[in-house]
Amino acid sequence: MTDIIPSFPMLLQRFFVDYLRQQRAVSPSTLAAYRDTFKLLLAFSLKAIGKAPTDLALTDLNATLILSFLDHLEGERKNSVRSRNARLSAIRSFLKFAAHEDLTSLAVIERSLAVPQKPHDKAVLGFLSRSEMDAIIAAPDCATWAGRRDQAMFMLLYNTGARVSEAIGLRVGDVVLDVSPVAHLHGKGRKRRSVPLWKATATTLRQWLRDLPDTGPQGYLFPSSAGKQLSRSSVTQRLAQAVAQATSKLPALAERAISPHTIRHTTAMHLLQSGVDITVIALWLGHEHPSTTHIYMEADLKMNEEALSRLQPIAATPARYRPPDQLMAFLQSL
Repeated sequence: MTDIIPSFPMLLQRFFVDYLRQQRAVSPSTLAAYRDTFKLLLAFSLKAIGKAPTDLALTDLNATLILSFLDHLEGERKNSVRSRNARLSAIRSFLKFAAHEDLTSLAVIERSLAVPQKPHDKAVLGFLSRSEMDAIIAAPDCATWAGRRDQAMFMLLYNTGARVSEAIGLRVGDVVLDVSPVAHLHGKGRKRRSVPLWKATATTLRQWLRDLPDTGPQGYLFPSSAGKQLSRSSVTQRLAQAVAQATSKLPALAERAISPHTIRHTTAMHLLQSGVDITVIALWLGHEHPSTTHIYMEADLKMNEEALSRLQPIAATPARYRPPDQLMAFLQSL
């Protein structure tokens, strides 16, 4: 008796329900990103090859169609290369899953998996100096309830390097402020990590808790004035107000593009410059792969190189290593 080969619609449903939700237990945001990728891909396939989603076969997802779809994202939808690569990662994840379910399509799947990620220039990493960060934290008006909340929130963001979603999702019970102060953050993919709190942060949070209504451990640590969870846009807006206020003391801030994620970069860079090991910083920030954290090391090295270049005399010509022969030149170029 031969095994029944699953159809493409069946495979896609299994991928989302059994694999992503049950086996990998991905976060709702990851699930939504994968869903949107396939909504776009299926709509594109209908126009490109004239097949409705329910009529598609796994072999239709060949390298030619995938490349055309990626070009469509960049050319017509004006997606960035980073977004293009993220969509390709979602498609690859499905194809790797499908390869175990439909062996008859392995040849097509292998060629599709060979479609490469597109290289792109990395954005310049923006971070703040210690004086700039201190000025922003001190900017909120602590005579008001919202100002005291904002100051406590900015201090926690800087202390922990938390993502905005992690900070606004914090509950009162997620912070421990007794002998060894710590914040328990809920990160990407439902991963949890515990980050120690500095003495000043713990002191500020203890004072802030006195301002909160007694909602118990499940109440939001940084709620809106209505007691609801703050939105990302609200945090961005409150930070912009603090930056505008701090600009009176540090006018250079007016020329900076500062977002909540800038504080996360700032935390990482300050930890690195303080001598903290890169692997510890990866755990601090909740990076799944330590290689993600290397962007901070690269930024720090670049900054040091620029500082050294400014110290060189104008007339000086820095010595440059020259390989002794063609073979060494080849190895040096690798």
